[in-house]
Amino acid sequence: MPLRSIKSISMAALCLSVGLSTSAFAQKHYDVGATDTEIKIGNIMPYSGPASAYSLIGKTEAAYFKKINDEGGINGRKINFISYDDTYSPTKAVEQARKLVESDEVLLIFQPIGTPTGAAMQKYMNVKKVPQLFVGSGAARFGDPQHFPWTMGWQPTYQSEGRIYAKYILEHHPNGKIAALWQNADSGKDQMKGLREGLGDKASMIVAEATYETTDPTIDSQIARLKESGADILIVWGTPKAGVQAIRMVSQLQWKPVFLIANTLSSVAAVLKPAGFENAKGIITSAYMKDPLDPDLKDDEGVKEWTAFMNKYMPEVDKADSHSVYGYASAQTLVQVLKQCGDDLTRANVMKQAANLKNFRSPMFLPGISINTSPTDYFPIEQLQLRQFDGQAYKLLDGILTGEAGSNHE
Repeated sequence: MPLRSIKSISMAALCLSVGLSTSAFAQKHYDVGATDTEIKIGNIMPYSGPASAYSLIGKTEAAYFKKINDEGGINGRKINFISYDDTYSPTKAVEQARKLVESDEVLLIFQPIGTPTGAAMQKYMNVKKVPQLFVGSGAARFGDPQHFPWTMGWQPTYQSEGRIYAKYILEHHPNGKIAALWQNADSGKDQMKGLREGLGDKASMIVAEATYETTDPTIDSQIARLKESGADILIVWGTPKAGVQAIRMVSQLQWKPVFLIANTLSSVAAVLKPAGFENAKGIITSAYMKDPLDPDLKDDEGVKEWTAFMNKYMPEVDKADSHSVYGYASAQTLVQVLKQCGDDLTRANVMKQAANLKNFRSPMFLPGISINTSPTDYFPIEQLQLRQFDGQAYKLLDGILTGEAGSNHE
């Protein structure tokens, strides 16, 4: 064979080899729930039942994903967001998780809201190896990659919040007597654990505590018992409905404690307004996101972006309801993960990218708050800042705090 022919064949073979390797390199990888045109995302939310105040979170996430789709999607793929009601029932939550995974065939379940409901589906999701991503709870059990590698929380942990409240009390009210009301669930247990750890050898400052079930019609009797303890500091942790009732009852009893509430029930529209602004004045809570009602933030670019989004996609919603801020920021976090996934939309890569977030910030995070994760750190947000309600809006106190044992102001 002529030398020229041999060279031609060799060159053709080389081109074919390069073409094949390039094709292999550019190949897209999909699991069930992802295609060239779509990413199917599941969600479970208490649209009804005792925690229905949280339903705005799911509605906001749906609206944000519509915005993303209107702008062309993520890497050219549109989000198909499928959200079901679990009525805040653990049994129903498992049923809906099975439906999303086995019937709807979603790529992942994003932001199921609630500690008892998230805990109920956790084992199933990990057995199925389907991401249970950015669970709407601060329970420590959702940040355990060694035992539950397919589950990750999003917000600061309840234990961190408890430690931060303890720091505030020790600094400003070291001789106070503390009473606490908490939800009888992992969330409440975590909060009390953090409070006791934060108080350390001053844990005897807790003179009374009471629990409640989300199905309880009222918590009036618990608040009355806590007042009788002689406590001058009251901490209430739980769901928005309990928060409204607690604030009203404290006022009716003409009790004037230093009053701290969990950030899960700090919404101005969903909690403070129904409870009465005059009753809520002076309440202290924690935050990691901006309060769009804060007059000091009227020119803030992040607040402007959020306001424009709300005006276009959710004009009927009361902007005083911070659950819309929560839904907005959490949806942005998922979008970042999916962008990092590129064309590798497998469940394993979703978790890999979720565990590789570096200094990610939603424009609605407070200054100094950012998300950082790693394969051994499944707690995305670990900072908080205290704030106090002045009768119309929240005002920030102190500086950014972390709630890890032994940590201080940053």
